Amino acid sequence: MGSTNRLKTAFISAILVTALFLFPLNLCAEGKDTTSQAVSSKNIEDEVIETETGFYYTVKKGDTLWDLSQRFSDSPYLWPDLWSDNSQIANPHLIYPGQRIRLFLRKDIEKQAGPVIEEKAIETKAPPIEIEPEAIPEIKPEVKTFYFAAIDRVGFIKKKPVTPEGFIFRAKEDKKLISKDDIVYIGQDKSNPLAPGSKYTVFRTFDPIKDKKTGDYIGIQHYFSAVVEITQSAPRFAIARVIRSFSNVKVNDRLMPYVKRSKNIARRKSQGGLLGEVISAEEHNLLIADNTIVFINKGKKDGVKPGQRYNVFYQKKSRIDPKTRKKFPLDAIIFGELLVLHTEETTSTVFITKADRNISPGTKICTPPE
Repeated sequence: MGSTNRLKTAFISAILVTALFLFPLNLCAEGKDTTSQAVSSKNIEDEVIETETGFYYTVKKGDTLWDLSQRFSDSPYLWPDLWSDNSQIANPHLIYPGQRIRLFLRKDIEKQAGPVIEEKAIETKAPPIEIEPEAIPEIKPEVKTFYFAAIDRVGFIKKKPVTPEGFIFRAKEDKKLISKDDIVYIGQDKSNPLAPGSKYTVFRTFDPIKDKKTGDYIGIQHYFSAVVEITQSAPRFAIARVIRSFSNVKVNDRLMPYVKRSKNIARRKSQGGLLGEVISAEEHNLLIADNTIVFINKGKKDGVKPGQRYNVFYQKKSRIDPKTRKKFPLDAIIFGELLVLHTEETTSTVFITKADRNISPGTKICTPPE
């Protein structure tokens, strides 16, 4: 009797243990099936809103990016693309009802209903391709230039001298040799003060130049010594810093507005039939060789322009008949070449590019032979 009761008790216990294991599993599966049926029963595509910027869907309870990716992209594994298209979602595993998300629609993945029918490729003859002729670019003539780095220091001879806008009356610390980075004091007209930040060319003039043969007045040489920049301005004077120096700056040197010149001088055709002569060297040296700046007595009114070249020549004379004193000119001997840097109305500043012998004031120049 006791053994029978123990057997019944063991059998009932086994049934209870089995029930405890099986019952929760049945509940989870049912719950999962129920959830799956609930999700599948929702027609969320009807709730998609189309705007100009894309398709949007409002998140409902139970939605996940995995499910939405499956529904709209035919693959749950594309949920990272859906997440990257919605920067407002910080955590892809946490989306909330009421959130509006932009759907990532993969147009290249089409839903197919029914079997796939293989289509045969049909050969088609492509229409002839019309090739438009390429536009031929316009070929512009090559412009040759002459590079002259010291163009800003090139002075000139002018009949009427430039009216100065100020003058240096003192250097800081009473320096006698004024050069780059030195501070100078500028006397100015109180009705026309020099503005801070403005630049001026420092120059000085010399005695009037006259033609040695005729005595005719030629002009006044303007010699450039530096470029200064105004730093301060007061009613009667201004303070400036020397930012470039070409030679020793002196007290009483004057100021004119600085005009930047191009260092690349375009070559131009020379004026035909020109005949002139050298006036003097800029530095007043008597022996003029190549790489020297000089002035000539021809300018704008004669058709002279920067970039033109002219020859330097001499021409001897000789008597044909020893019984007479009359001399006749012989062939011209070209021994040098010059390039025009700057022009005024009746004079020009030129650079001697070549000289096989000494050049002096009065040396003749002419148009190069073609």
